Amino acid sequence: MRVDRWGGVLLCALLAGCVSTGGSRSGSEDSSGDHLPRTSKAQQAEDAARIHTELGQHYLEGGDLQTAMEKLTKALQFDDNYAPAHTVIAVVYERINDLPNAELHYRRAVALEPAKGGPNNNLGAFLCREGKPQEAEAYFRKAVADPFYKTPDVALTNAGVCQLKSNNAAAAQADFREALQKNPNNAETLFQLANLLYQGGDAFRARAFLQRFDALGRPSPDAYRLGYLIESRLGNTDAAQSYRQRLLSQFPDSDQARTIDQSASP
Repeated sequence: MRVDRWGGVLLCALLAGCVSTGGSRSGSEDSSGDHLPRTSKAQQAEDAARIHTELGQHYLEGGDLQTAMEKLTKALQFDDNYAPAHTVIAVVYERINDLPNAELHYRRAVALEPAKGGPNNNLGAFLCREGKPQEAEAYFRKAVADPFYKTPDVALTNAGVCQLKSNNAAAAQADFREALQKNPNNAETLFQLANLLYQGGDAFRARAFLQRFDALGRPSPDAYRLGYLIESRLGNTDAAQSYRQRLLSQFPDSDQARTIDQSASP
């Protein structure tokens, strides 16, 4: 399941939003001799929180969870109302398997930005991972309802995956199809829908969606295995073997490759 990275606050966006810490922030004169407007203490605190969140995210992406936690804790000390810091620190807590604190911060981010798509999607995804699909559904819907949310297809795909956990295939398919209406090139959605249709016995339509996935050029062992199964069910031996060879050559050490190799052995 995909989650919006850091509630929609990407590293480049944080870098673009950072403010210089030079003397021009203090109200001193610029080169023209004009006085720049003074920055309020609240804005200074938010700027510091944003910079430390950026640093925390950087260390998180590099796998240094301890330093990431230090930077994010500092960010919240500067400004406990800075929602992105709560989102990123929630990810760190989840990575170290401190799920109560992860949930606390995911919920805090939503409380601070209740109408924003990113925090609602992230909380919904967390709740679904924790086996609470019904509660998660409400947050996915809030995410999709945000008219400024740039990736509603992500929330809809997450909602569909969550519906599958509740054995509600019809609702999952509806979510996946709505997600594709918003973004026809969402690779995760195309794969999920192809797999759902295959599992439901509709290999012909499953093939169409997997072909669309394949056209995006994002190979994965799961997709190659699914392609092999679909084409085998349809009786297309050559196409099935093509998927098998791609799986064995590109992902030879994967569980999918081992499974498919064993099933093809005499």
